[in-house]
Amino acid sequence: MIWFCILISFCNYGQIKNSSSEIIAFYNVENLFDTIDDPDTFDENYTLKGLYNYSSENYKEKIEKTAQVISEIGASLSNKEPVLVGLAEIENNSVLQDLILSKKLENVKYEVIHKDSPDHRGIDVALLYRPNIFFPVNYEFLELKLWNELGERLYTRDVLYVQGVLDGDEIHLFVNHWPSRRGGKTKSQPKRIKAAYLVNQKVHEILAQESEAKILVLGDFNDDPFDQSIKAILSGNKDHRKNSEPLFFNPMQSMFKKGMNTLAYRDGINLFDQILISKSLLKSSCSSDGYHYVRSGIYNPLYLINMTGRFSGYPKRSFSGQKYDGGYSDHFPVYIELAK
Repeated sequence: MIWFCILISFCNYGQIKNSSSEIIAFYNVENLFDTIDDPDTFDENYTLKGLYNYSSENYKEKIEKTAQVISEIGASLSNKEPVLVGLAEIENNSVLQDLILSKKLENVKYEVIHKDSPDHRGIDVALLYRPNIFFPVNYEFLELKLWNELGERLYTRDVLYVQGVLDGDEIHLFVNHWPSRRGGKTKSQPKRIKAAYLVNQKVHEILAQESEAKILVLGDFNDDPFDQSIKAILSGNKDHRKNSEPLFFNPMQSMFKKGMNTLAYRDGINLFDQILISKSLLKSSCSSDGYHYVRSGIYNPLYLINMTGRFSGYPKRSFSGQKYDGGYSDHFPVYIELAK
């Protein structure tokens, strides 16, 4: 049996008068596919005749359940839906439109940043944002170019980079879904290390223009907080010297030490879903007018968890074995609270 914990708090803004807070979240939604066969991708399993016998009714249920989770992330802290939501395992723009027009989200008026990636499975990353408080100034899809031992191209997800203004504060945000551990952690590790260098390079470009830039790097990294790609490369030292300051604060490190996790596989538990925070979002010690980091959390209410059976304690996933299982996702969402 595996159990998951929920929240760590670092800075108490509850004592500040006239403060406001916003939630930024990331959610791997586990194969949010429509039922239409796309001849250019391997999505046949997510059709009525496919492996999961995936029907229109299943799809509508998947949309509504995903929307329910998004609408609730951090709501107890901010009393509203997240201002920004990074998403992974999205098939296309059509499913995103169905998601933001669902009953739970239609009043939020989310807008979408998305592009079909070259991933062979046909899954992408995307960003939802509330346009009344966040304005995207610029965005870019960073292509991760990989090859196998034979020199053949391996197609995977792009990294989404967005520069925008959050209620007067310039924010830089990266949405990631790094290559999986298919073939084993060690064999697949170089792919994630290359992804880390791709993001690291763009981060350095931003910092060269503005040393105090507010940057968030979030996603499903398919690595834990202490793996090389995250700790040494992505959030490592600014100038790669032994005693220099790290680029990012990663609150998920302390969560992982305490046994907090966002997914489970074959009785192993991992915290692949993370949000890294640049030090410029920490410096005010709760005193500045601009947005600053308050706390991080894993959103895992009981209804998202299997409570009985072989997979007790695991996320209640949408697909298992050879069927649509009616759950939510094989990952729990993660979030941070920013306040000013």
